[in-house]
Amino acid sequence: MTNDMTATKSSALHTSGQFSTFFVADLFFGVDVVHVQEVLRSQHMTSVPQAPDVIEGLINLRGQIVTAIDMRRRLLLPPPAGDHSASMNMVVRTADGAVSLLVDEIGDVLDMDASTYEPPPDNLAPAARDLIRGVYKLKDRLLLVLDEERTVDLAVGRAV
Repeated sequence: MTNDMTATKSSALHTSGQFSTFFVADLFFGVDVVHVQEVLRSQHMTSVPQAPDVIEGLINLRGQIVTAIDMRRRLLLPPPAGDHSASMNMVVRTADGAVSLLVDEIGDVLDMDASTYEPPPDNLAPAARDLIRGVYKLKDRLLLVLDEERTVDLAVGRAV
């Protein structure tokens, strides 16, 4: 009985709550607000020689060195037209520390109800499917719930 209750509680945590949202290309993503440390405008980036292509560089966040992951490259999307320096930083906390996700635009914090949640669709591109926990149906679009731990694990979704 306790295991059933724990499984239900765990499932509910992943299917409802508040999500900090952002856009990458025409995709609308959300990260559980509990994992968002802060949101920043474009920051000075120090490049890292021989780093994986998804690593844009390092930022100095008040004395803390934070790796910045380009979400367009992580999702195998084309670079934006025009000035790439306009990207925003969504700093998320992971088991390994803070990581900045470089996104095109920051959205709002949304309260989501479990009744609009579904598992990721089978027809999602593999690069995105490996990083998505599920999908919320909104009135005019879908909110893709990003798994921040899998997103920062560069072995996920990549050919070995």
